[in-house]
Amino acid sequence: MSSSSEPVLDDRWAGLVDDAAIFPPGDAPLSEATAAFTARTAAEGAGLVGTFVLRDTDLPQVRGLDAPLSVVVTGGAGQVAGPAALCRRLGLRLAGLEIALRDLDDLAGNARRVVAAVDAARAEGSLDEDVPVFVELPQTEPGHSWLLAADEVAGAELRLKLRTGGLEAHQVPSAATLASWIDAALDRETPFKCTAGLHHAVRHRSGHGFVNVLAATGLAFDGAAPDEVVATLEERDADALVGLDLTGARRWFTSFGSCSVAEPLADLRALGLLP
Repeated sequence: MSSSSEPVLDDRWAGLVDDAAIFPPGDAPLSEATAAFTARTAAEGAGLVGTFVLRDTDLPQVRGLDAPLSVVVTGGAGQVAGPAALCRRLGLRLAGLEIALRDLDDLAGNARRVVAAVDAARAEGSLDEDVPVFVELPQTEPGHSWLLAADEVAGAELRLKLRTGGLEAHQVPSAATLASWIDAALDRETPFKCTAGLHHAVRHRSGHGFVNVLAATGLAFDGAAPDEVVATLEERDADALVGLDLTGARRWFTSFGSCSVAEPLADLRALGLLP
């Protein structure tokens, strides 16, 4: 995707965006999306992009693709090993697995099944030890069941995936809910990625901003009060955000999936954060 002659972005932004162009609302055809990913130049944000996100069912259509892939498992825990093994057979570069918990009546049990499946896939050699696995918890308040599931994920040294938006307004979590999710991840020293709704750098009328999430994560890790973290997530003044510690937060907030790379790139340039 990029060459050694391209400028290296600083640690705040390098690989922050996972290219999810084939997912709603972008819905780009797979062939067009992969071609755009591999052809992306520095001017088009190559350094800003980490992986290409696709479904496990898409893998047979991308054989020969030389790109780091984040694979979304479309089924349950029993389907963890299959996509990993298929990537190995097809010579694809598996950079991450993502799987959502669906058993809302037993989130912790569902998480344990995912952990067991990941352990089995690693033991049999289909899933390398260094490939991160992100477990998506539901968009609910982090109550007892939610937190128990997070405990299972953290105990197995897997990672969390937080859904920060959606196609409809009610799918955007409140700042207080998002702050609670971030706090739960940090309390367990568990890195997380986000997905959906973070096209823009700064909080806006219809959704969260990824710079807000970075800044809030840094503040929460440093022990800021919950109301300060919430206020940071709600902040719409970019100048109030960019002076905060954004680099250290990347240890925890590793990336976010976006169907658009152009929008985050344009926002960062407009704020003077990228050349």
